[in-house]
Amino acid sequence: MTHPLQSTEPVARPWAAPHLKLAQIPLLWQFAVIIAAGIALSALWGGALRWPDIWVIPLASWITTFFEWLGNDAGIGGYEFRDLTRFLADLLKQPLRWAEYVLYRGVRPLDLPPVPWVAIVIGVGILGHWAGGRKLAFFAAGGLLYLAVFGLWRDSMRTLAIVVVAVPFAVVIGLWLGIWAEKSRRAASVVSPMFDLMQATPHMAYLVPVVILFGFGQVPALIATVVFAMPPMARCVMLALQTVPSAITEAGKMSGCTPRQLLWKVQIPAGKRILMLGVNQVVMQTLAMAVIASLVGATGLGQKLLTSLQQLKLGAAVEQGLGIVMIAVVLDRITQAWANRPTDYAARGRSWAYRHRHALSFGAVLVVSVLLAGIFKEVSVLPKGMTVTFGTQLDDAVRWFAKETYGVIQPVRDFITVNMLIPLRNFFLAVPWPIVVAMVGAAGLRLAGRGTAMLCMGLVLAIVLFGFWEPAVLTVYLVLSAVIICICIGVPIGIWAFRSPRVARPIMAICDTLQTFPSFIYLIPVIMLLKVGDLANIVAILAYATVPAIRYTYLGLKRIPDVTIEAAITNGATPMQRLLKVELPVALPEIMLGINQTIMMALSMVAITALIGSRDLGQEIYRALPTADTGRGILAGLAIAAIGIVADRLIQGWANTRKKQLGVK
Repeated sequence: MTHPLQSTEPVARPWAAPHLKLAQIPLLWQFAVIIAAGIALSALWGGALRWPDIWVIPLASWITTFFEWLGNDAGIGGYEFRDLTRFLADLLKQPLRWAEYVLYRGVRPLDLPPVPWVAIVIGVGILGHWAGGRKLAFFAAGGLLYLAVFGLWRDSMRTLAIVVVAVPFAVVIGLWLGIWAEKSRRAASVVSPMFDLMQATPHMAYLVPVVILFGFGQVPALIATVVFAMPPMARCVMLALQTVPSAITEAGKMSGCTPRQLLWKVQIPAGKRILMLGVNQVVMQTLAMAVIASLVGATGLGQKLLTSLQQLKLGAAVEQGLGIVMIAVVLDRITQAWANRPTDYAARGRSWAYRHRHALSFGAVLVVSVLLAGIFKEVSVLPKGMTVTFGTQLDDAVRWFAKETYGVIQPVRDFITVNMLIPLRNFFLAVPWPIVVAMVGAAGLRLAGRGTAMLCMGLVLAIVLFGFWEPAVLTVYLVLSAVIICICIGVPIGIWAFRSPRVARPIMAICDTLQTFPSFIYLIPVIMLLKVGDLANIVAILAYATVPAIRYTYLGLKRIPDVTIEAAITNGATPMQRLLKVELPVALPEIMLGINQTIMMALSMVAITALIGSRDLGQEIYRALPTADTGRGILAGLAIAAIGIVADRLIQGWANTRKKQLGVK
């Protein structure tokens, strides 16, 4: 008699089944065979470890030559391509110039001063009150007041001028592309992969071709900012139109709406909340890019921060970094409140003055402040003598802290670097590239099908053929090291927040705030504590990329059906058994999506950590900027995007498979 727990089916022996399909062989067995074959190949052929230089496809030099031709010699008829770029630059310079006139320059030929700082601070407070009430008003006004009091006003307005001009351009272009992609399947088949690639490409990669075509300065920074910030808006437009309830669409059609009326008077208003979240993403992406665009000559807080970091003036860097954070948080809170602002139907029966009280209030403040600015210069521009700074004191404090903790931090940093990171890096560099290509293909085939397997293998093979294998391996080494630590930190914190509602509120608030910080900011504490090196890079990535692991773990556990948890409790599961055997397995697809986002954010941070020393793909982009090596910068950015796409496709494939097994949509 067979024991109840004993299986009656024969044990699977892959080696004994000559006609067994590849999909039926366990993935670990496939990996073992691939590793053995790869090691044997590397012993016979040195090119398996490092692709021979003479076989590298010189696509980078071809792209650089093409852009040089495009910028210098290309033309049709009597018109050169450079004439088009100059025309576009002059066209975009006009709204940027007027934004600068209003915010900090003034119109000197007409002897008109800029808007006084007092009016802008109070005006932002009024905007915050309109969007979210009294608390947001005080917070917004206080955030901008910090910029004036600490002497950062003029540089802040330079940065804000790019944001003010770039956001409408990015929103309009994203809105048009999103509508086009949603209405046309053919357009969606072209636009959606393009958006995937653009969103996986790091910030700095956008700067390289723009510098070649438009040079250095504010306008190139504006162009790069618009291109970088546009995809999130288009994605949100597509999502908003897809999620409009069919009943609303049918009601519009039955009312006799034309297709144009149905779109603009029914579907767009119905998707307002998602559209406004897209605007929020555009604003935040624009600010992040405007800061990084200091690398191509954009003036403002980003340039000041970069200079302070290069000169190790950490006190000034902290002040400037906090200024960027203030702008980011204020813009984020106002746009979020605007997205969630309910329509005030009761106000329609009120007077015109009541309905426009916020605009009238700002008009009154503007008139009074301009009149006062003619009498008191302090109202127009706060004099340097009335500003405060703690930069010098903070520099002294940092030096003292570094001196006192050198004996503790230095040995720990050296121990981790020498005994853990360097061996791990050497291991990654020693892995033959055919093993990686084959393992990625096997994983893609098992998790998501043949198409994903071919795509992932092709992307990895392209990195090899174009000569970026070693920096790509170093990028994966840094990202994987940081992501593992992010998981070890983020998942337990997410579980803790799920277990305790009292803890969840401050943790989610901190996560919301951290996600508004531009990536530059995370370099400041890293340089203060760890100077430069691999450990500093990993810690900077860790600080930037941990939030999705926390948030998705918390949300995944919160979305578990109550029936599932009650069934576990009814069966006598202890809290630990319930967590390990019920809650985490059910929430695992959501948690894996959070890890996917963590990987994407870590890859985007790699390009920024190149500023504090590395040999990865981010450093390739950074070196391409001053040398105008367009091909090198573009291909390095695309290699980072390729790594992100491979990780995304594999994780998404696994998550979808797991959801089907759990019966979750």
